[in-house]
Amino acid sequence: MRIKITLAYVGTAYAGWQKQNHAPTVQGAVEAAAAVVADRAVTLYGAGRTDAGVHARGQVAHFETEKNLLPGDWQRALNALMPADVRVVEAVQVDSLFHARHDARGKTYSYQLDTSLVGSPFLSPYAWHVGPGLDSAALQAGAAALLGRLDQRAFATQPETGDRTERPLQNAEVEVVDGLLRITIRGRSFLRFAVRGMVGTLIDVARGRRTVDSVRAAAESGDRKLAGATAPPHGLCLERVHY
Repeated sequence: MRIKITLAYVGTAYAGWQKQNHAPTVQGAVEAAAAVVADRAVTLYGAGRTDAGVHARGQVAHFETEKNLLPGDWQRALNALMPADVRVVEAVQVDSLFHARHDARGKTYSYQLDTSLVGSPFLSPYAWHVGPGLDSAALQAGAAALLGRLDQRAFATQPETGDRTERPLQNAEVEVVDGLLRITIRGRSFLRFAVRGMVGTLIDVARGRRTVDSVRAAAESGDRKLAGATAPPHGLCLERVHY
């Protein structure tokens, strides 16, 4: 039986999604709970990796099990055993050919910005405090400049050999949600740290430190030196994996 789960988690206490030997990870927490329920080791296959400190509302994973439990029972059992900052929000049985990573057709990420004069300590785990004075029109124009041809090397860490680096976005929006400025980006796939590099570059635009044209130039060239700094991880959230 193959079970697909959708996960929400606060990434603050974790060294990212992918299991590591000497640090707590989200994958490790879920697999440990699943092993107790299944009475044997369980391997979790995620739709993608989130880095240390990054959150998720809609991470997707699957696993194989011979345990005769309904998906809802799996959801309840896992949530009872996992830390409170990781939750299964949905569990369904899927076809044996389904693969959380290989079948994904895109991902939506959001990045939250606290633009208040004094950053709220209650928001600090989930939003980057950048302070007031951002030019929201310039921010939106910069986000629009990311659409079209996009070589993500301009915003990411050094990709692995063989990685396809031209990965265009499907959408990029800026809006105010619950008093926070939110940048939402959707694409087929992303190089590591690419979304955070885009956000750091857009903040430079909103502060008047670089032009919208420079964003387009960086996106087309793939030159990391033409873009801004990498935004911190705690403002980033994987909102949804698209299938």
